[in-house]
Amino acid sequence: MLSVEALVVRYPQAREPALNGVTLRAERGALTAIVGPNGSGKSTLVRAMIGRVPVERGSIRVDGQDALTLSRRAFAKRVAVVTQRDEPAFPLLGREYIALGRYAHGGLFRTAQPDDPAVDAAAKRASVTEFLDRRTDQLSGGEWQRLRIARALAQGGEALVLDEPTTFLDIAHEMALFELLADLARGGLAVLLVSHQLNLVARFAGHVVLLHHGKVAAAGTPSAVMQGSILESVYEWPLVVTHDPAVGAPMLVPLRR
Repeated sequence: MLSVEALVVRYPQAREPALNGVTLRAERGALTAIVGPNGSGKSTLVRAMIGRVPVERGSIRVDGQDALTLSRRAFAKRVAVVTQRDEPAFPLLGREYIALGRYAHGGLFRTAQPDDPAVDAAAKRASVTEFLDRRTDQLSGGEWQRLRIARALAQGGEALVLDEPTTFLDIAHEMALFELLADLARGGLAVLLVSHQLNLVARFAGHVVLLHHGKVAAAGTPSAVMQGSILESVYEWPLVVTHDPAVGAPMLVPLRR
């Protein structure tokens, strides 16, 4: 569904590319995770997908079509993106905020309507119906993140891209969010997730791409990528990889020096 081929992105005046030949695929019906240390290029990849940074070389495709040639409206109808930071300029009701996701489907003079059936459908899918008539500044971090996902679902399309959606969330909200994303993937969406939470990624993702200095250091199943020698080299910290006693997935344990 979503594919990136030999992508190169370079910021102005930067000596080295932020992304240097990155290739990956995010298929429908699967949760694909992008992981890596700070500065590895994870967020740059998301910015490139939504046209926030120019692409020097390579391609980004949606169902085989060059995403870089699509208008922003056309891209938004196919791919919904949840960025790291997103705060409305002033408080909105939950249903008004979700309705913003319908903007791409309106005409030139048509604004998003809070009573659009897609708003209620997205709220139900993201389990945020109880927040529809609450103001956004009255929500907790976890509630706010789920509302943001509901807005993305209201856009429609077949792909969902999220950049660090569990930032500032506690354990319960992290788990709830990953459960939601896994459920959306099982429902047929292509879910592409950027995350620092390696142990949660190992539990929920079917495919993992590990970035390091703008390149793909490893890619494959969680078991293939979460090898002690690979992760220790990339993260430059002593660690061991064992197995999650609950589900048997790989589990990273950082060590003290």
